[in-house]
Parts: sequence; C-alpha cells; structure tokens
Amino acid sequence: MPQQFYQEFKLGILGGGQLGRMLIQAGTDWNIQFSVLDPDPNAPCKELAEFKTGKLTDYQTVIDFGSSCDLITIEIENVNISALKELAAQGKKVFPQPEVIERIQDKRTQKQFYKSRNIPTADFILTENKREAQKHVSFLPAVNKLGREGYDGRGVQILHIEKDLEKAFDAPGLLEKLIDFEKEISIIVARNENGEVKTFPPVEMVFHPEANLVEYLFSPADISEPTANEAEEIAKKIITDLNMVGLLAVEMFVTKDKKILVNEIAPRPHNSGHQTIEANVTSQYHQHLRAILNLPLGNTSIIQPSAMVNVLGEEGFSGPANYVGLEETLSVPGVYIHLYGKKITKPFRKMGHVTIVDNEIEKLKQKTKFVKQTLKVTA
Repeated sequence: MPQQFYQEFKLGILGGGQLGRMLIQAGTDWNIQFSVLDPDPNAPCKELAEFKTGKLTDYQTVIDFGSSCDLITIEIENVNISALKELAAQGKKVFPQPEVIERIQDKRTQKQFYKSRNIPTADFILTENKREAQKHVSFLPAVNKLGREGYDGRGVQILHIEKDLEKAFDAPGLLEKLIDFEKEISIIVARNENGEVKTFPPVEMVFHPEANLVEYLFSPADISEPTANEAEEIAKKIITDLNMVGLLAVEMFVTKDKKILVNEIAPRPHNSGHQTIEANVTSQYHQHLRAILNLPLGNTSIIQPSAMVNVLGEEGFSGPANYVGLEETLSVPGVYIHLYGKKITKPFRKMGHVTIVDNEIEKLKQKTKFVKQTLKVTA
C-alpha cells in the first residue's frame, strides 16, 4: 500500500467521465487527492479534481500526466499502453496493469484468452476485414464485433442472414455465435496486490433494444444459487489468471440450459455496479480504491434488493439538458438520483442513473417502472 495514501498522495485517473466522477466522490471520504486527464474540457470530473485536458491515446500527454501522480488508474480502456508501461518501468504504480488493459482493449485477444484458459464463452471466428467476414455465411446468425474501440453499444451488430453480411465491419474484429440466452448477468470482482479476491453478488441486466447498452438492472439476479456460485467462481478465475489488480466487471450469458458463457470484461468500475453505492455494504468505487491501494477488500453483501435505471438522453433531443420528472421521481421512497454533470444531452447519452431499493421485489419492480416512465432528459 502506498504510504499515507490520504496525505501528500495523488491518484491519477485516465478518463474524466461519470465513472471517474463517482470514484472521486468515494475517494473524498479518505482525503485522496485526484488528478484527471480527459480530452473533453467539460468532462464530468472537471469541477471535482485537478483537471487536465489532453488525449488519452497520446504517448507524451499520458507520460507528462502520470509523472506527477503516485498511482495511475483508468475509467476507460482506450488509453496509450506504451506510456503506461513506461510509467510502470519508472516505478509508478499503474493499476490495472498496462499488460492487462492491453489484453482487454481488443475483444479478439479477450476471446483468445478465454479459450486458452478454458473459460466458457461463445464460439467465435477472428476476421480481418469485411471481405473475410463475408466468407462465413454458415456461421450465421452471429454477433459482429469490432476488435478495438467499441464502447457503450458501438462496434457491435447482429448478423442474422447472408444479406446482413453487407454491413459487416471492414476492420479487424470477430464473428461470435449468437447465443439464445435466458438472462444476461454481470459480476464485479476485485483483487488487491496481496492476492485477496472478492466478488459482488451477480446482477441481472436488461439491454436497450436499439442503443445496445444497459437500460436497467436488478440486484440480486433471479438465478439459482448453484448458477450464482458458478458465475462467481468464473469471475474469480478470470481476475486471478489475468494476475490483475483492481476491479473487473464480467458480463455473462445464462443460456436456456443453464450454462454460463462469458461475454465481455471491463477492467474498471462498471455500469452494472452503480447500485452498490446505496445497496451494498461496500460500493464498487470504494472496492476499486481498496484494491489498487492494496487495502483489505470490503464486504460486498447486499443490504437491500435494488434496481438501477440508466437515465439516457431522449430520442429527438440534442442540446442543453433539461430534466423532466425530477421532483416526481424524488418523491418515491428509496429512490436515489445520480446526475453526471453533463451539460449537453443527445439521444441515448448516459446522463445519470437512478438506484431504487426495496425489500419487496414486486414493489421494487413497480418503482423501477415508474422511474423509467417518469424521469426523462430533453433539451
């Protein structure tokens, strides 16, 4: 653990979005000083920490930023790996480690890692370009994914029939067998330098049909205890086999015959862990800090069943954000609104999230439906 991490210690975050914002909010509990790098001069973290504007993929920008930090972490994977490797070689702590981020940055190397470690995942074919993808008609239906830089639903498309291959990505990527799943679940798992590993209970995710990002989730997931235990063991194996220090989100499918297949992983706090702020003993943000500072990992138990609704920009609206239904939403007991400080809204942009808690599952679902119908972001 860095000495006196709460005094004369600076934690650098590559990325100034909402994940960094909530990490800073958790870190203020421990007097941690933060520095943030982001290309957007109006990023959500701007007012909460020492803020620097610059490209996360530029070698010298990342070197210069990291040189003034004692420890560097990320809130987005699209960062300059060579710079992080150099900072680590200079003795800076970089968690998750650059080699781990590098492996996860590309969905192709992610899938090859699962295969090499006997981690269950959907069958896949690596493709270099559109022409190569079009050769695999017999593999359809499939999900076509860009290898790099796909994020929040971008860089992912479903190809059902031969005609759909016309829209295949003309860049290195993969075709992944389309899974007829029963549920999509996610597990957040953390590991510190001492090798201590802890998982959060699995959550159940529901994706937006058009935007291909999480619309809302329920915690705990409505799955059997053996299925939950198996999923947690898979998550522990992944973070241990990666030898990773930090927080890892593991998204999985539960198939109709109750098999678990790993979909994707993210080496940082994640959309599927927001509800832990109110609903679990330890939040994913405090857990990430505990992991990268090599502190004892916190208790991940659920305090109350919860749901999390992503507050997305409404279709047809772009411009200065206007929140409709805020008072009505806040009048419901057990509702916690988190706004991300984004001044401008556009369709499907993540503008905030709402956590809803209730000990009765039926009431929880009713409240969640009300929040989804009531709180809107227009312009």
